[in-house]
Amino acid sequence: MQEYKTRQKGILLDYLKDNKDIHLTAGEIASHLREKGSPLGTTTVYRQLDKLVASGLVRKYIVDENSSACYQYITENGDCCEHFHMKCTQCGRLIHMDCSLLKKISEHMEQSHGFLIDNSKTLFYGVCEQCHKVSTAQL
Repeated sequence: MQEYKTRQKGILLDYLKDNKDIHLTAGEIASHLREKGSPLGTTTVYRQLDKLVASGLVRKYIVDENSSACYQYITENGDCCEHFHMKCTQCGRLIHMDCSLLKKISEHMEQSHGFLIDNSKTLFYGVCEQCHKVSTAQL
Protein backbone atom coordinates (compact mmCIF):
# COMPACT_ATOMS: atom_id res chain seq x y z
CA MET A 1 0.00 0.00 0.00
CA GLN A 2 1.53 3.30 -1.09
CA GLU A 3 1.36 6.13 1.42
CA TYR A 4 -0.13 9.39 0.27
CA LYS A 5 2.44 12.17 0.45
CA THR A 6 0.92 15.29 1.94
CA ARG A 7 2.26 18.81 1.48
CA GLN A 8 2.83 19.08 5.23
CA LYS A 9 4.83 15.87 5.28
CA GLY A 10 6.95 17.12 2.37
CA ILE A 11 7.68 20.43 4.11
CA LEU A 12 8.60 18.64 7.31
CA LEU A 13 10.79 16.06 5.57
CA ASP A 14 12.60 18.76 3.57
CA TYR A 15 13.34 20.66 6.79
CA LEU A 16 14.66 17.51 8.47
CA LYS A 17 16.85 16.69 5.45
CA ASP A 18 18.26 20.23 5.44
CA ASN A 19 19.09 19.81 9.15
CA LYS A 20 20.12 16.16 9.15
CA ASP A 21 23.06 16.80 11.49
CA ILE A 22 20.85 18.29 14.18
CA HIS A 23 18.54 16.61 16.69
CA LEU A 24 15.31 18.63 16.75
CA THR A 25 12.26 18.55 19.00
CA ALA A 26 8.76 18.71 17.54
CA GLY A 27 8.33 22.12 19.18
CA GLU A 28 11.52 23.46 17.58
CA ILE A 29 10.41 22.17 14.19
CA ALA A 30 6.92 23.67 14.45
CA SER A 31 8.33 26.99 15.65
CA HIS A 32 10.86 27.19 12.83
CA LEU A 33 8.28 26.29 10.18
CA ARG A 34 5.90 28.97 11.52
CA GLU A 35 8.71 31.56 11.35
CA LYS A 36 9.40 30.57 7.72
CA GLY A 37 5.78 30.92 6.66
CA SER A 38 4.88 27.23 6.61
CA PRO A 39 2.71 26.98 9.69
CA LEU A 40 2.20 23.43 10.80
CA GLY A 41 0.52 22.93 14.13
CA THR A 42 2.50 21.09 16.75
CA THR A 43 -0.06 18.26 16.68
CA THR A 44 0.39 17.92 12.91
CA VAL A 45 4.18 17.92 13.33
CA TYR A 46 3.96 15.12 15.92
CA ARG A 47 1.58 13.11 13.72
CA GLN A 48 3.83 13.47 10.66
CA LEU A 49 6.97 12.69 12.70
CA ASP A 50 5.34 9.49 13.99
CA LYS A 51 4.64 8.46 10.39
CA LEU A 52 8.21 9.27 9.32
CA VAL A 53 9.62 7.29 12.25
CA ALA A 54 7.38 4.33 11.41
CA SER A 55 8.53 4.45 7.77
CA GLY A 56 12.20 4.45 8.83
CA LEU A 57 13.04 7.87 7.39
CA VAL A 58 13.42 9.57 10.75
CA ARG A 59 14.90 8.41 14.03
CA LYS A 60 13.40 9.33 17.38
CA TYR A 61 15.65 9.81 20.39
CA ILE A 62 14.36 9.97 23.92
CA VAL A 63 17.27 11.42 25.82
CA ASP A 64 15.86 11.32 29.33
CA GLU A 65 12.56 11.66 31.17
CA ASN A 66 13.09 15.42 31.61
CA SER A 67 13.62 16.21 27.93
CA SER A 68 11.41 16.28 24.87
CA ALA A 69 12.02 13.59 22.27
CA CYS A 70 14.44 14.57 19.51
CA TYR A 71 14.06 13.64 15.86
CA GLN A 72 16.60 13.32 13.09
CA TYR A 73 16.47 12.44 9.41
CA ILE A 74 18.30 9.20 8.61
CA THR A 75 20.25 9.64 5.41
CA GLU A 76 19.89 7.17 2.55
CA ASN A 77 23.11 5.43 3.61
CA GLY A 78 21.99 5.18 7.25
CA ASP A 79 24.60 7.59 8.66
CA CYS A 80 22.72 8.14 11.87
CA CYS A 81 22.22 4.56 12.92
CA GLU A 82 25.47 3.24 14.28
CA HIS A 83 26.93 5.79 16.64
CA PHE A 84 26.58 6.97 20.20
CA HIS A 85 25.57 10.37 21.52
CA MET A 86 26.85 12.84 24.07
CA LYS A 87 24.70 15.40 25.85
CA CYS A 88 26.22 18.59 27.20
CA THR A 89 24.96 19.22 30.72
CA GLN A 90 25.56 22.96 30.31
CA CYS A 91 24.04 23.90 26.94
CA GLY A 92 21.90 20.78 26.40
CA ARG A 93 23.29 20.06 22.94
CA LEU A 94 23.08 16.47 21.69
CA ILE A 95 26.25 15.52 19.80
CA HIS A 96 27.02 12.57 17.50
CA MET A 97 29.97 10.52 18.68
CA ASP A 98 31.40 8.25 16.02
CA CYS A 99 34.23 6.55 17.90
CA SER A 100 36.05 3.38 16.86
CA LEU A 101 36.86 2.54 20.50
CA LEU A 102 33.17 2.58 21.45
CA LYS A 103 32.37 0.43 18.42
CA LYS A 104 34.94 -2.08 19.67
CA ILE A 105 33.39 -2.00 23.15
CA SER A 106 29.96 -2.55 21.63
CA GLU A 107 31.27 -5.48 19.57
CA HIS A 108 32.98 -6.92 22.66
CA MET A 109 29.77 -6.68 24.69
CA GLU A 110 27.87 -8.58 22.01
CA GLN A 111 30.52 -11.22 21.25
CA SER A 112 31.78 -11.89 24.78
CA HIS A 113 28.68 -11.21 26.85
CA GLY A 114 25.79 -11.73 24.44
CA PHE A 115 24.60 -8.20 25.17
CA LEU A 116 23.56 -5.96 22.29
CA ILE A 117 23.91 -2.27 23.13
CA ASP A 118 21.17 -0.01 21.77
CA ASN A 119 23.23 3.02 20.83
CA SER A 120 20.10 5.06 20.13
CA LYS A 121 19.49 4.95 23.88
CA THR A 122 23.11 5.14 25.01
CA LEU A 123 24.06 8.61 26.09
CA PHE A 124 27.22 10.06 27.59
CA TYR A 125 26.73 13.12 29.77
CA GLY A 126 29.41 15.77 30.20
CA VAL A 127 30.51 19.20 29.04
CA CYS A 128 30.98 19.87 25.32
CA GLU A 129 34.14 21.41 23.94
CA GLN A 130 32.54 24.83 23.42
CA CYS A 131 31.14 25.07 26.96
CA HIS A 132 34.40 23.78 28.38
CA LYS A 133 36.34 26.51 26.55
CA VAL A 134 33.94 29.17 27.85
CA SER A 135 34.15 27.96 31.45
CA THR A 136 37.95 27.66 31.23
CA ALA A 137 38.24 31.16 29.77
CA GLN A 138 36.19 32.59 32.64
CA LEU A 139 38.69 31.32 35.22
